Amino acid sequence: MSTRERVAELHEIRERIRQGPGDKATEAQHAKGKLTVRERIGLLLDEGSFHEVEPFRRHRAQGFGLEAKRPYTDGVITGWGTVHGRTVFVYAHDFRIFGGALGEAHAQKIHKIMDMAIAAGAPLVSLNDGAGARIQEGVTALAGYGGIFRRNTDASGVIPQISVMLGPCAGGAAYSPALTDFVFMVRETSQMFVTGPDVVQAVTGEKISQNGLGGADVHSSVSGVAHFVHDDERSCLEEVRYLLSLLPQNNREEPPARPADDPVERRNDSLLDLVPADGNRPYDMREVIEEVVDDGEYLEVGERWATNVICALARVDGHVVALIANQPQSLAGVLDIDASAKAGRFVQTCDAFNIPLITLLDVPGFLPGVDQEHGGIIRHGAKLLYAYCAATVPRISLILRKAYGGAYIVMDSRSIGADLAYAWPTNEIAVMGAEGAANVIFRREITGAEDPEATRAQRIKEYRSELMHPYYGAERGLVDDIIDPADTRAVLAAGLAMLRAKHAELPSRKHGNQPM
Repeated sequence: MSTRERVAELHEIRERIRQGPGDKATEAQHAKGKLTVRERIGLLLDEGSFHEVEPFRRHRAQGFGLEAKRPYTDGVITGWGTVHGRTVFVYAHDFRIFGGALGEAHAQKIHKIMDMAIAAGAPLVSLNDGAGARIQEGVTALAGYGGIFRRNTDASGVIPQISVMLGPCAGGAAYSPALTDFVFMVRETSQMFVTGPDVVQAVTGEKISQNGLGGADVHSSVSGVAHFVHDDERSCLEEVRYLLSLLPQNNREEPPARPADDPVERRNDSLLDLVPADGNRPYDMREVIEEVVDDGEYLEVGERWATNVICALARVDGHVVALIANQPQSLAGVLDIDASAKAGRFVQTCDAFNIPLITLLDVPGFLPGVDQEHGGIIRHGAKLLYAYCAATVPRISLILRKAYGGAYIVMDSRSIGADLAYAWPTNEIAVMGAEGAANVIFRREITGAEDPEATRAQRIKEYRSELMHPYYGAERGLVDDIIDPADTRAVLAAGLAMLRAKHAELPSRKHGNQPM
């Protein structure tokens, strides 16, 4: 064959690879409400930017009919492209080939692209739509998962890792997304579980559907495995692109900044009426965040799980920030097991990728109860405490109203290393609420009084005026300044600007031993 004939053959094979296994398989994929693998990559990456790696790869397994079926790509497409002009690596399962199941060649392609992402210092996005290990290849397939898990761990805190669940993910395959930084799911089409419904029914007798066991709504609101959930793939992939715009390429870079049209000196007068002075009245902390950040725009992480704490990414003066805030509309903003785990993981992720932390406090304490104590609120609360104490990025805390007990300490108080601690004139910092404190301190006096209720009311008033007035913490150096709520945005922006060059020395050690 001549060179021209060879080139023609090359283009013919490339076109067959691009088309995939055929129209029938594509129609079946679309009939399930799912896009094909190349359609997904086209939505994720900037148009025309994708460079594929190893499109000609084929498996070399024998037995069980595999030797007669050796499609190109081996059921996974790997490569790199750009999102908003910045390099991003991607691997995506092709469910039309072997159901997206992982075999030796399939795994080696993923290993290679993960290694490339780590070496290049660029984010890695996985588009998951696979049926787990390729049973016909036996333990070789399982070893392929081991290589993925090891690389997930090597990349942790080095490059952003995002898992997008667009189909089934069962057995050991579910552990790779769990090792990554962010997990997206699509309702009805994506599921994750270690053991499927059939196994569950056989072992426990419980009958449950795939979505009921491990669907998007379950993992976004009950288990907390999924951070984002969407109704369709297009909106899901668009939000992945938005998330990437808020993240640095790797742990050696700062998050991307952009010019801000929203003036940093903009006053927040609406906050004076939005947040009630009465600490027992609820309000929506999201409205506070909208008022403070650039253009009221933010991305909430884990919105439907542990709703008593808000974790969000936004910009202030064009620079990316992370916000951790109690939500008085849910459980009065109290910290519990799930909220501690959610916020602790978020703080740790943001610290790894150089994203400054802003903490908004309105917390009455940790949630009391037998279930919480037996469930390990001590160790789970310690996760959040550990994450804050270990964080070296700029840290600013702001107390809006209540900040009681251990929850005040844990939520980035000055005593555990916050660089700047501010408070509104409505703040109350104390070991506990005035009512509880008076009942403990003056219990005998109240019990023996002629009018116990009048005595209790008097002692509560005294305790509040002596130890819980708005300037108590500032007088003792626990708060740097009491600010007008209308100046919140300007004060936070100024503090962040001052801290932008912050450098913290870490102790010499292999790694810390985080609470379990």
